[in-house]
Amino acid sequence: MASNHQTINSAEDPFDSLLHLETQFYTEGYNQGAADGVLAGRAEGRQLGLEKGYQKFLEAGRLYGRALVWANRLPNRSSSPPSKPPPASSEPVVPTETETEKKDLPPLPKNPRLEKHITTLYALVETESLSMENTDEAVNDFDDRIKRGQGKAKIIERMVGEKASGGEEAGTASKGVTV
Repeated sequence: MASNHQTINSAEDPFDSLLHLETQFYTEGYNQGAADGVLAGRAEGRQLGLEKGYQKFLEAGRLYGRALVWANRLPNRSSSPPSKPPPASSEPVVPTETETEKKDLPPLPKNPRLEKHITTLYALVETESLSMENTDEAVNDFDDRIKRGQGKAKIIERMVGEKASGGEEAGTASKGVTV
């Protein structure tokens, strides 16, 4: 009779489903969390990608701009045609607003090594040759070129005697950027 009582209890036990309730809720929660994670992961991944891409291209643009300024300050490139002397008149000449605001940067010293560094920096960060592809090889090449460009910029800064105006030392453009 004891064996007959045991089969009735296990087949019709109303509490049997309650014994597996924790496992059931865990499985449902896990599946729901995994589905929500896929959706949220895509959105967060896209946001992170846009943020990192912006930071990297901001640094590339900053280096490109500095390379252009330095290249235009080189002695053999900054020679401009002499301006005409002002016409002689009895009235005093009052400069216009644009004439008073216009200030030229002093030319850089004539130094072949400096010219080579500036040319190399320009070649490293030139926007036309930077790859915009989203492959591992292209991203690594981009990061390598920016890192080498940052090194060249530091060398040029020291040779010219300038301090960083917005890079790593000042902490504005590349703050938190690891390329």
